[in-house]
Amino acid sequence: MQITTPDIGVDKATVAEILVKVGDTIAIDESIVLLESDKASVEVPSTSAGVVKSILVNQGDEVSEGAVLIELQAEDDANAVETQQADASDKTSENTPTSLSDDEILQEVASHQPGAASSQNSAPATNSGASATVEVQVPDIGVEKALVGEILVQVGDEITVDQSIVVVESDKATVEVPSTVDGIVEAISIKEGDTVKEGVVILTVKTTGSAPATQQAAPQAEKAPEQAALEAKAETAAQAPAAPAGDVEVKVPDLGVDKAAVAEILVQVGDKVEKDQSIIVVESDKATVEVPSTTAGTIKAIHVELGQNVSEGVALLTIEVEGQAAPAAAPAAKAEAPAAKAAPAPTAAPKAETATAPATHSADKLTKEQNAANAKVYAGPAVRKLARELGVVLAEVKASGPHARLMKEDLFAYVKDRLTAPQAAPAPAAAVAPAGLPKLPDFTAFGGVEEKALTRLQQVSIPQLSLNNYIPQVTQFDAADITELEAWRNELKGNFKKEGISLTIMAFIIKAVAYLLKEEREFAGHLSDDGKSVLLRNEIHMGIAVATPDGLTVPVLRNPDQKSIKQIAVELGVLGQKARDKKLSPKDLQGANFTITSLGSIGGTAFTPLVNWPQVAILGISPATMQPVWNGESFDPRLMLPLSLSYDHRVINGADAARFTNKLTKLLRDIRTLLI
Repeated sequence: MQITTPDIGVDKATVAEILVKVGDTIAIDESIVLLESDKASVEVPSTSAGVVKSILVNQGDEVSEGAVLIELQAEDDANAVETQQADASDKTSENTPTSLSDDEILQEVASHQPGAASSQNSAPATNSGASATVEVQVPDIGVEKALVGEILVQVGDEITVDQSIVVVESDKATVEVPSTVDGIVEAISIKEGDTVKEGVVILTVKTTGSAPATQQAAPQAEKAPEQAALEAKAETAAQAPAAPAGDVEVKVPDLGVDKAAVAEILVQVGDKVEKDQSIIVVESDKATVEVPSTTAGTIKAIHVELGQNVSEGVALLTIEVEGQAAPAAAPAAKAEAPAAKAAPAPTAAPKAETATAPATHSADKLTKEQNAANAKVYAGPAVRKLARELGVVLAEVKASGPHARLMKEDLFAYVKDRLTAPQAAPAPAAAVAPAGLPKLPDFTAFGGVEEKALTRLQQVSIPQLSLNNYIPQVTQFDAADITELEAWRNELKGNFKKEGISLTIMAFIIKAVAYLLKEEREFAGHLSDDGKSVLLRNEIHMGIAVATPDGLTVPVLRNPDQKSIKQIAVELGVLGQKARDKKLSPKDLQGANFTITSLGSIGGTAFTPLVNWPQVAILGISPATMQPVWNGESFDPRLMLPLSLSYDHRVINGADAARFTNKLTKLLRDIRTLLI
């Protein structure tokens, strides 16, 4: 039975998406193809129930009313086909290939009950210790890029899961990257000093796993080639129903919001994906997030559509896990299928090129403005995904598809032209130092120089610190009378010390600032990209600067407004020790919306801390000193704590900053105010 294009109100339309695949069982009115014209997008429903026998159109084809879309095997014919399949299995090898096509054999044998398979076909696979090669990649480290500080393993080393393999350093912290697999290091793809980012391959590990299921077909080698091939295909298809665990549903993770809209679908049915490869882009009023795949395999079904609102736990797509539902013999069987049922060469070629490209599926090389411009161009999800990976602005690419639709071929042609075009001579500005300053003069005539290398943490801090050039910041100075607060701390610290807790004045300052930020929310907000609004955060996550031998790092204390002084003191000690031991994880460094930095007992009277973008304020604490304070009649000796509040003047006015520090001094003078 053939399903044809109905009257869609236009002369012709383009096949934008094929919603089913060969072997799918579909119901009446189930959508099978998405057609697009210059007027609208239409989903074509099936007029009958049955199993998809073949798909007679390809993505990008133009169709008109009456054009055949798919060939359907009606449900009423199922028994007849099963009988035909059983008869075909009893024929000799020379007669078998003419009875059914490869796809029909796989389809019909897969529809049988597991118990119908022969005893030799249902034999379970055994683990023969076959090895596999796995690439270990840089995980999400909380920053765009970092330097490889130290490689902790060598080729030939045997490693285990969670064993540290590489130390990477950013301007925020030094992080040890753990291995995700057990095995033997086969190759190391990076070296010390390299700049890496999420998704970059660190090393290749040889692991031990199950032998391919195709080894079970070895006894069939003595049979006639045609008969052995047929039985191998039947065995492959028969095993699929017996392994339902091979199909994995990828669901929406915790996005931090109640719901979000599907902004882009980055894969199609039939695509092969890797673990952690981005598959869906969802957008909320707070952020745009790429949802990664939780496993490697082949896309079997997509359960969402563009614009659909989803929440945590909603199924996005189904993935057929490689090596479980379909052994290695299955792709070979599909390759032998008749040419009429194979995917057309024009769409296969770009996929092959994409597969050979570096594994940067999750890398986005475009700015937000460029991504916004790309969203206005008529192109499919796969093209948009490729554009993000290659860093191409789609508006600059000439479209060749119907209705000015951009195709993958257009993208490859554009990139090829750019790569082969003659390069312009480097501009004189190329000689300028990274900070934008001119090159240093020659000091030879003035006694020469001695070079001392910065630590890697200092080196990678330079780009982040340079962002302060774009923030018009002002510093507000004040002093808090902490005489009574320090006396109370001295009373408490003895009991705290017995419990192994160091109670410093910083714990009280953090609690007071967190309380104040609940009232003065702009100080813990962010300036929007368009400069027209302030983004007010719903939670407080406070960065606490910690001095280490390698430089300054800023771990984050979560929700201090919801914690007691004792809890804050405990967490301060843990974060500080982790920072000094280089044990901070990426999550320990992310999400801060206000920072406190302290000179401790080092010395000084005041300083001007730099606002850490994208934050808009930072509080500096200098050492407290005893000073004479006039009480109206005489001078009293009071312990005064200098405060230095630096802020982004685009968001915070001077009067607001003065009120903020004044309120803070009152809180620190009498901490009991927090209880009112």
